[in-house]
Amino acid sequence: MAADLREDEAEAHVRGVCFKTGPPARTGVELEWLVHDRSDPRSLISVDRLDAALAPVERPGGLPHGSRLTREPGGQVELSSRPADTLAACVNNMAADAAALRQALDEAGLTLVGRGLDPFRDPPRVLDHPRYRAMESFFDRDGPWGRTMMRRTAALQVNLDAGDDSDGTAGYRYRWRLAHRIGPVLVAAFANSPLQGGVPTGWLSTRQAVWGRMDPGRTRHPRHHEDPRTAWARYALDARLLCVREGPTDSSAEWGRERTDWSAPEGLTFRGWLRGAPGVRPPTVDDLDYHLSTLFPPVRPRGWLEMRMTDAQDGDDWIVPTVLTATLLDDPVAAEAAFAATAPLCPDGPDGGPLPSDGMWRRAARYGPADPVIGTAVRACFAAVADSLERSCAPEELRRAVAGFAERYPERGRCPAHDLLDALHRV
Repeated sequence: MAADLREDEAEAHVRGVCFKTGPPARTGVELEWLVHDRSDPRSLISVDRLDAALAPVERPGGLPHGSRLTREPGGQVELSSRPADTLAACVNNMAADAAALRQALDEAGLTLVGRGLDPFRDPPRVLDHPRYRAMESFFDRDGPWGRTMMRRTAALQVNLDAGDDSDGTAGYRYRWRLAHRIGPVLVAAFANSPLQGGVPTGWLSTRQAVWGRMDPGRTRHPRHHEDPRTAWARYALDARLLCVREGPTDSSAEWGRERTDWSAPEGLTFRGWLRGAPGVRPPTVDDLDYHLSTLFPPVRPRGWLEMRMTDAQDGDDWIVPTVLTATLLDDPVAAEAAFAATAPLCPDGPDGGPLPSDGMWRRAARYGPADPVIGTAVRACFAAVADSLERSCAPEELRRAVAGFAERYPERGRCPAHDLLDALHRV
């Protein structure tokens, strides 16, 4: 078993593992989908049926570019790409793997649905792992939002290098701030979850609204600090424990085969655990690493930056938020344009406060690009990306995807959620 952990060691560990510096170079993407029966989207999918449908792509070589296939507690499926050296390679590789997954499900009469929230169903939890039992119990203390998140939501996540140690646009400090500043832009532009139980919720991204109602100490962004490493270390240690693992501690062991209770004492933070909690064994570095995996802010540093705020998208529309996010952070000219465009989203207004407020995230989720302040920022960011793709001679298919999406949605003050609402009203 690893040695017990001191508080100063824990802070140093978080700072070291979560912001690994170097020139930004790689791009990755993770796509979640709901899985529906093609002929009856309101029916529940049994675990056995999903197992059989996924079997062809779970075999070695089933996904041509080796994306990792995982399942979520409510039966959602997720593909996580390998890091790619270029944005175009990332998109091409994920497109091929997503096509293989889509074909496998299609042959079983199932379909991948890119929505931020299941518009019809309330599935049961189908993963009986101690982590998910403890997670459900933890979130139940504060209302139904955690269960909704676990069972009914699906997201798109873009993974980018944290950045180097410089003060410019490639530096991790700048990239951390910019990642948060474009967060409401991404929520608004790609909002795609306006329905629950088949009726409008009053939100364009109900998924984001659900996340906003959950434990703020693990789902909202850290308090601003000039050093993101300090901000994140404090945030991580002050977050409440979601679970305390019991069982084997070696990383190669298979956790959760037995019905072990991982529930954590109510109200106990990781910092409190470090300082000593009656009846709870002392924490180790392995426990800290696991605790970090239970934090769900919109931007999560894991050595790289996980951009976690975007609703799942239908068909190939996932390409657009992937290109937009990566370009805004990785192209210096686009980054500076986005930083300026998002100044009005921050508390200090046009002069540029550090990060958008919680209220701005809620406005983005409720109104999307129809909000005049947010809509202006969305259109400016799309324009900056279009210019970057032109300057860099990006593949024509990427330029067409971004331009087509911009014309259909942000230039008209719309997002994909509006299409779903329009279809509902036509019925």
